[in-house]
Amino acid sequence: MPKVERPLVPRRSFIFTPGLKPEMYPKALACGADIVCVELEDGIAPKDKAEARRNAMALFAEPQANDGVERIVRINCLREAFGLSDVQAVLETDTPPPALMLPKVRTPDEVIWLDNLLTERGHATRLHVIIETNPGLEAVHDIARASPRIDALFFGGVDMAAELRCKNAWEPLLYARSRVVHAAASIEVDAIDVPFLDLEDSVGMEHAAGLALDLGFSGKGSIHPKQIPILNNVFTPDQAQVDHARRVINAFEEADTGLVVIDGKLIEKPVLREMYRILAISERVSS
Repeated sequence: MPKVERPLVPRRSFIFTPGLKPEMYPKALACGADIVCVELEDGIAPKDKAEARRNAMALFAEPQANDGVERIVRINCLREAFGLSDVQAVLETDTPPPALMLPKVRTPDEVIWLDNLLTERGHATRLHVIIETNPGLEAVHDIARASPRIDALFFGGVDMAAELRCKNAWEPLLYARSRVVHAAASIEVDAIDVPFLDLEDSVGMEHAAGLALDLGFSGKGSIHPKQIPILNNVFTPDQAQVDHARRVINAFEEADTGLVVIDGKLIEKPVLREMYRILAISERVSS
């Protein structure tokens, strides 16, 4: 697949807002999360799916503010009737959501199929893919390369643990998380970790976010707005990282070579993209 240049944007935190309650959408946009996802899938009962879908499409019929918050709609699984109805609604509107989140993806064909439909309709809608099934985990590299519309891979830890028949904890899911990070890095998109489910354990959440950061995740989900400041803080480069990134970039620009030595440490050119990412995220967050 040819290399796709995607803008570097903060995806440190995301939060869901129910499609059934559109009045909560403005509150979610104002909570400080980098991504707000309108929920049509697990958080909506079958009897309410049609109403939630109508509400979601109506939200995007209105012009969206340029506030730096990424807007996504999580549709239902493309292998289910509800998912097909969600796609049909997106194709029928002239004002589609900027991005769709695809749950329970199992094969690249699902992504290719949706990409083709969006292209035929003329929609520029982006895609965010959740890896939370065994087949999806096995095919994650092919799924990641299935469409240039993909901006991020999300790790669905709860469903993944159930599929793997393991405990929903860091060590049992380390292999699965690592595969998602690897696939995301291979196409230079963000990997976003599953929300931390214990709302009262802020220390535990901060620790889990730090582990995700160290593994290569760009951000982590939340289940409540009070978790957002902690997540944003964990996934925001600190001043020392920003200063180091500038030094590395300046050194390469001045040296015009494939490697430089800074503070006695050899640094090779592939590191540059991460340095540019750190600066881009820092500039977006501080602007």
